[in-house]
Amino acid sequence: MNVDSRWRPRVPAAAVLRHDRTRDTDVLLLPERVIVLHGSGRAVLDLCDGTRTVDEITALLCADGSDYRVRRDVASFLDRLRTEGCLR
Repeated sequence: MNVDSRWRPRVPAAAVLRHDRTRDTDVLLLPERVIVLHGSGRAVLDLCDGTRTVDEITALLCADGSDYRVRRDVASFLDRLRTEGCLR
């Protein structure tokens, strides 16, 4: 995993975050793709508006901002979505 902590991830304009009642879960809708979100995935993506760095997003999700596991999981999640073309 190689995520620059200064990166300011954002959900592309063509994507939509919404709750899918059929699946009873949150999803990220992209042209010709549906990403089913689990756990705190929606909370992370709600913060990906291009104004916050990865470190700032992690700090907002973590009570004291220093939990290594949260930092690792958030960075891994964002890196995977960027690799798949779901984030800018």
